[in-house]
Amino acid sequence: MSSIFSKIINGEIPSYKVAEDDRFYAFLDIRPLQAGHVLVVPKIEVDYIFDLDDNTLSGLILFSKRVAKAISATIPCKRIGVAVIGLEVPHCHVHLSPINSIYDLDFSKPKQISAEKMQEIAVAIQANFK
Repeated sequence: MSSIFSKIINGEIPSYKVAEDDRFYAFLDIRPLQAGHVLVVPKIEVDYIFDLDDNTLSGLILFSKRVAKAISATIPCKRIGVAVIGLEVPHCHVHLSPINSIYDLDFSKPKQISAEKMQEIAVAIQANFK
């Protein structure tokens, strides 16, 4: 059975896409830690990040770097926090979230952001993705 992320990648479930290429897909987290919190996933369905082949793992990190730069150009912050937890969805994913302190990466405190604001953020990040 496909993971929820595979369904998002395949367009079966809507998402706020911010970037995509032939191997990776990036979209806003619907339970964001901060406005601009993005998930980056490989298009191949592999559960654990360290089970990715070396080429895919390095590609995921380099694609994530480009997404992080786009987030940083869009959302004022000190840094883009990076987390790989991998317990909630059986599909490898990297969390990229604007942060101003270590407490901004508290996964027990997601925020509610309106659909309109999410769409606005997604479009703005897309515009800064290079």
